[in-house]
This record gives sequence, C-alpha cells and structure tokens, in this order.
Amino acid sequence: MLSQIPVDFSKIKKEDLDKEILRVAIIAELDAINLYEQLAALTDNQDIRKVFLDIAKEEKTHVGEFQTMLLRIDQEQAEEMAHGKEEVEELTGK
Repeated sequence: MLSQIPVDFSKIKKEDLDKEILRVAIIAELDAINLYEQLAALTDNQDIRKVFLDIAKEEKTHVGEFQTMLLRIDQEQAEEMAHGKEEVEELTGK
C-alpha cells in the first residue's frame, strides 16, 4: 500500500465509513509488517534487524487493536470471523 489509500471514501455510505476506515488501517499495518520483516531479512546488521523486527511486532499489536474495534461495530464481520475459525478447526482437527 505504501501510503496509498485503496478506497475512495467519497463512495462509501456514511453508516459504513468507520468500518472502512478501520479496514484501511488494518491493511496499512499489515503492509508495514511485511515491509519491516522483509527489510529485517535483507540486512546483515543485527541491531538494524532487531529494531525492524521489534517495530513489526508493534504493528501486529496495532492490527489487533483495529480488528478489535472493527469487530465491535461490524456484527457480520464478527460472525464470519467466528465461522472461519470453526471451519479451520474442523478442517485441521485443532
């Protein structure tokens, strides 16, 4: 994503705006995680690698924060997340 918002917010219904804002925030955090982990893998400098991986871990916390907020305001998303978890448990037996 790298600073490009992938949604035209002017086309989003007002009642869906907060959900879409949170989804964009989740996308941005996942993008940052991928970037920092890739950069960490590229460097031979252990200090730089350590800092990138620490920041990537912080971004994972942000994903959790945004996802928690999304699940609070989007009941359908919460139900589908639970359904997805059940399917994985059924398929894997775990």
